[in-house]
Amino acid sequence: MASGRCMLVEGANDKHVLLAIQGRFPIRLLDKDEVDDCGSWDKLAKQLPIRLKASDIEQLGIIVDADSDVASRWSQLTRILENAGYAGLPIDPNPAGTLIEPPPMSLLPRVGIWLMPDNRSTGILEDFLRYLVPEGCSLMRHATEVVGSLPEVRFRPVSRPKAEIHTWLAWQEDPGRPLGQAITAKFFDVSGKEVTVFLTWLERLYTE
Repeated sequence: MASGRCMLVEGANDKHVLLAIQGRFPIRLLDKDEVDDCGSWDKLAKQLPIRLKASDIEQLGIIVDADSDVASRWSQLTRILENAGYAGLPIDPNPAGTLIEPPPMSLLPRVGIWLMPDNRSTGILEDFLRYLVPEGCSLMRHATEVVGSLPEVRFRPVSRPKAEIHTWLAWQEDPGRPLGQAITAKFFDVSGKEVTVFLTWLERLYTE
């Protein structure tokens, strides 16, 4: 962590999507060894207090799913930050991505938080990727219809976008590519405002 930068994410897909989006632009803020795949939300939450106290981290990013309750996830994160010594935390996440400065005279890092998909909606990583599906894509419409017509649903409602995205990816030129590789292969369109807002947050976190 010689750069002083660290990004915590919930899983491998989050890490590869982040690096793949970054790789489609001249911006190069994070190397792969600066992005830590924690394995789950619970594991990330356990690691976070330790990372906040790490002397070699100056800017700490956090990307997690809002899941089914944005307010609950935000409350969980701010509680950890308050316990670490941060004060005056915002009541709600910033739609453009939240940046939190450390208390004066402390060794705590600047913290950036992004709640997937857009800091205000319930959802997961795949909800963010839905924004990146080319507009008017007939295969995406069909994938949504197929998933919606399943005779038996074995996944939670919040996971439905994951089923839709992976169904859509199964019908591409190179079927079944992992999410990060699908971004690199340009199956997703990264030119939209959602990616711009995300990258602007990332750049502010690590360069200001």
